[in-house]
Amino acid sequence: MAGVLTLDMVRLTGKVVLVRVDINSPLHPETKVFLDDSRLRAILPTLKRLADSKVVILAHQSRPGLADFTDMSAHADLLGRLLGRHIRFVPDVCGDVALDEIRSMNQGDMILLDNVRGWSEENDLKKADFNALHESEIVQHLSSVADAYVTDAFAAAHRNSPTLSGFSRSLPCFAGDLMSVEIHALSKAVNNPPKPYVVILGGAKCDDSLKIALNLLDQGVADTIVPVGVVGNLMLWAAGYRLGQGNESFIQNSLGDAFDSTFQDATRCIEEFREQILLPVDLAVEIDGRRVAISLEELPSSAPIYDIGISTLQSLHSVIRNAGCILWNGPASYFEKEQFAFGTIEVLNMICESNAFTIIGGGHTSALISQRKMVHRVNHNSTGGGACLTMLAGEPMPVIASLELSASLFESQLEELGMK
Repeated sequence: MAGVLTLDMVRLTGKVVLVRVDINSPLHPETKVFLDDSRLRAILPTLKRLADSKVVILAHQSRPGLADFTDMSAHADLLGRLLGRHIRFVPDVCGDVALDEIRSMNQGDMILLDNVRGWSEENDLKKADFNALHESEIVQHLSSVADAYVTDAFAAAHRNSPTLSGFSRSLPCFAGDLMSVEIHALSKAVNNPPKPYVVILGGAKCDDSLKIALNLLDQGVADTIVPVGVVGNLMLWAAGYRLGQGNESFIQNSLGDAFDSTFQDATRCIEEFREQILLPVDLAVEIDGRRVAISLEELPSSAPIYDIGISTLQSLHSVIRNAGCILWNGPASYFEKEQFAFGTIEVLNMICESNAFTIIGGGHTSALISQRKMVHRVNHNSTGGGACLTMLAGEPMPVIASLELSASLFESQLEELGMK
């Protein structure tokens, strides 16, 4: 992988390795029991590869002031059970207790330090540059007792903080297995996808979706953009169709201050790239609790628009069938309502039956394909909702930038450091 060091390039046996992960998980509001352990399972391959190192795991759960902000003791217990080996919880981040524990580790030991967001610098230095992050106490203290740094925290790769992007000048930094897979697949989607490249953008995050669409269209990468869900509704509005007061108010309220700029992006997509945009040609609305099909000629509608229609799915079918690469992010419908799940499930089925290189872009779409046990039917199912969207939109990724910086500083030194 150009510009980034990976675990395939290095030997870390016996070394003290800081491993930053994102195992921030949904917890039951009362019992704090894990409601989903997928992020913990996702990092197991990297931890298994480091079984002969001295592994110091850095992680966070929520943020101070929120109900699910906890220490990491339960994470250590569950991660150890999933991995099949003991992981010791250390109730400190970078003080004397943590440093003494690290110094006393034996080869093969694994520890999980406490919630890094309990250390003020992790929250206060989000806008700091790499030099300031390097000078932070947490980086200076931990790098003084470590040999290398590995990040598998792709879901936080669009964030900036000492433990995420601060070690690039202090230690040789490597992408873990999860991070490597994510960078490879999403870089392919942004830079060199098999053709024709079809991008299906749905859900309610219209601002993120329009940034992705314009990034891929401006670069000449995407062949067809398919807006569905609320994104599709916004694009119809930008194309001159009035949706009805309720539907338009929903879009305005969900976007808030971002509405004007997002509507401008949608308008630019229509004006500059109309031939590459496959707009919905029919819709489904809810009337008296029932699904009712409508054509675009029947707009505006006083009923809420909750799905795309049969004719839209038929036109999408031929596009998907001929695609060389498909990126899908965001449901095509209000799929939580059973009578409106149809569009989203049909899109999912078409993608899973395709011969194209298929990428699922995290968030609700990723959760849906996992729930329906169809992950094995796609080539890449991203673990990072916000990070995935940020990378696809061509926006800065501090964690990846820090890996690139570290590679430029340390790649030539790996042999003398005893890592090759």
